[in-house]
Amino acid sequence: MSERFTPAPVRSGDYSGDPRAPAAKADIEACKQILAAGSKSFAAASLLLPKRMRGPAAAFYAFCRIADDLVDFSDDPSAAVTELGARLDRIYANTPDDDPVDRAFSRVVLGHAIPRTIVDALIEGFEWDADERDYETLPGLLGYCARVASAIGVVMTLLMGPREARTLARACDLGAAMQLTNICRDVLEDAERGRLYLPAAWLRERGIDPGHFVTNIHDYAGDPRVAETIEALLREADEYYLRANAGLAMLPRDCRPAIRAASLIYSDIGRVIREQGCDPIQDRAHTSKARKLWLLLRAWVRRTPPSLAVHADAPVIDACAYLVDAISQPQALRP
Repeated sequence: MSERFTPAPVRSGDYSGDPRAPAAKADIEACKQILAAGSKSFAAASLLLPKRMRGPAAAFYAFCRIADDLVDFSDDPSAAVTELGARLDRIYANTPDDDPVDRAFSRVVLGHAIPRTIVDALIEGFEWDADERDYETLPGLLGYCARVASAIGVVMTLLMGPREARTLARACDLGAAMQLTNICRDVLEDAERGRLYLPAAWLRERGIDPGHFVTNIHDYAGDPRVAETIEALLREADEYYLRANAGLAMLPRDCRPAIRAASLIYSDIGRVIREQGCDPIQDRAHTSKARKLWLLLRAWVRRTPPSLAVHADAPVIDACAYLVDAISQPQALRP
């Protein structure tokens, strides 16, 4: 996903809403508790969402958290994915498990007509992570971004209301941009876990063996070839941010500040990475609290920025086309 959650397994049964509250409200409260414990950035950013969206968004992100942990912390990720598939069958059949997250998410997917294809894509992305899949090229990496990030953008857009392909394509762009930024930020952290998300072919083109890079990451401190690779990926992200920002005007007015804030905050991480020379051995790039507050304020008070038609009308990322197509397909809710 576009935000890395704290590395601790979360089980929705550990949380419960106020037993005196109506069932639906109590389930949403439990979802918000999960996010407050494990996803503080989302919990804070959600305050910029219109009130009508906060409950559905909390249910969706809580399910993502539970699903991600179920796969991440399983001794058998394939079995966990199978279990999630059966769980989703029941969610989409309006017979969810007796679990606050499943009940809340079932109301969301049925009430907002979220195609099963989109949620399945997200689960597949978790499975790819568990399988430690490698990404040789940028198109392959964008396939991963489509699943773990762009799928989230599509769901969030559907929760806002728009279902037009052009708008959804821009949501896919923002998801991809944010995930590529995350990848550039987390090169060291990923290598220490034995993972590489930078396109392996890009490293080879610069004379770096990807396997050696991962196992000897500290040997590459200040290496201009690594910096060139990270800068190249940041440029890709820059283009997707421009395309995503062109989609802001396509969203309901009450939703624009939150999405604008997400774009500003994540793209600002790219600025910090560049200030550090695109050196992955430097301190993990982050936006300071003061800077983040300023960006939130900027997103709230400034008008939606103008955009170019070349960005607003750009085609959907190839790897994301099936996500957008799923919205217009008949019987899209069926498992």
